[in-house]
Amino acid sequence: MRTVFMHISRILLSIVFLGAGINGFIVGFGFDPIAPTSPAAMALFEFDYLLFAEKGLEIICGVFLLANRFVILTLAALAAIIVNIFLLHIFLDWSLLPLVIVMCIAYGYLVYYYWDYFKPLFDVKGKHS
Repeated sequence: MRTVFMHISRILLSIVFLGAGINGFIVGFGFDPIAPTSPAAMALFEFDYLLFAEKGLEIICGVFLLANRFVILTLAALAAIIVNIFLLHIFLDWSLLPLVIVMCIAYGYLVYYYWDYFKPLFDVKGKHS
């Protein structure tokens, strides 16, 4: 059962990040978005290079999660992105908050599932005993 929830969480996150990344590129090229976007989030991307860098990373992470490759590295790369998305939707724009909460739960479950790989990162002495 744990494995089923892991795959559901992984696929859900992959679809969300792949879709958001592609949607961001569409907006970045001046077209109307396919899916709803947060105006507050788009206002943060004043410089196009930042939008394309962020959305490019989201697409790469979405593909890796969908392909079930480099999952640990992908989760580490998504950590700061997910925290920023969560804080943005808590403080600036509640429109997509339910989706963000589901994303955070899925991400948290994946980190829990792969926790043995993350434990060495929290070793105080800097070496694994």
